[in-house]
Amino acid sequence: METTTSGKSGKKEEAVKSGSAFENSLKSSDTEEQIDIWFYRPIGYQIALFCAKVGIRPNPVTIVSIFFGVAAGILFYYQELWINVIGMLLLVFANSLDSADGQLARMTNDKSRLGRILDGAAGDFWFIAIHIAICLRSQNEGWSAWIWVPGVLAGASHVVQSAMADYYRNVHLFFIKGTSGSELDSSRDLQQEYDRLSWSSDFGMKFIARTYLNYTKLQESFSPQLQKLLALVRDKYRNGLPNELVVDFRAHNKPLMKYTNIVQFNTRVLFLFLWLFLDQSWIYFFFDMFVLNPILIYMIVNQEKVSRYFYKKILNGKTNGYQTV
Repeated sequence: METTTSGKSGKKEEAVKSGSAFENSLKSSDTEEQIDIWFYRPIGYQIALFCAKVGIRPNPVTIVSIFFGVAAGILFYYQELWINVIGMLLLVFANSLDSADGQLARMTNDKSRLGRILDGAAGDFWFIAIHIAICLRSQNEGWSAWIWVPGVLAGASHVVQSAMADYYRNVHLFFIKGTSGSELDSSRDLQQEYDRLSWSSDFGMKFIARTYLNYTKLQESFSPQLQKLLALVRDKYRNGLPNELVVDFRAHNKPLMKYTNIVQFNTRVLFLFLWLFLDQSWIYFFFDMFVLNPILIYMIVNQEKVSRYFYKKILNGKTNGYQTV
């Protein structure tokens, strides 16, 4: 009896440890979408465990995800549904790999600026291929070359939507976890790093740094009130954020995180798959522009309201709790 009890206890402890390890591989429950927690993160965790066991680093996982995502986009060019379904499965697997690279980086503490850049670029490569495939497919179905106009506009919309959703997630993580739990960058710091590189001896890294600098400047240009808040917070709380500010910011900002999820991968892909099943893939462009863009605008406006509220509150000292650490 004692052996049985000990065995059950050991299994229970192992399960608890396993659950804790899985949870530690996530960024934060505040920023995770339910579909990701139920589906993509468990798959990504198993891939990450395998990669850690055989010594594969996060960046190669990201690069492989790019190939699968681009292959998926190419298969959406064909009108045969069974080929499209294969593309759907490849895109789902690509996103699982995209989940795995971040989980692997957190599990092994193997984080890098290059990894951050590759991770952000992966989705852009997928959807460039998807947009090109849908435009060519639509022309084969009788559309004129004008289909490239909504295709390009939807692509530009997608870049801004993804960039701002990613930025707001990292801002949230910065406030609740600090710099160790966030990948929040500033164009000022990136500009200094970029200036230290040489085109002659560091061409590849300087090109990547320039691209990422432009990406960060795009994010900052859409969030002027947030930039004022971040500058104030970094100046006033150099040794860490007071707990009262963390709790207050989380309460105000957490409800906005659901909009960052809506304009990212899962929602757009579910509708993309629907229209592929209906053989009306062109609708995806208009969904991106006329459904997701209004959600993006709503997200930005409300995020700016939150930033303005905390900026004034900290600047005017209308609190007893936000004391410098």
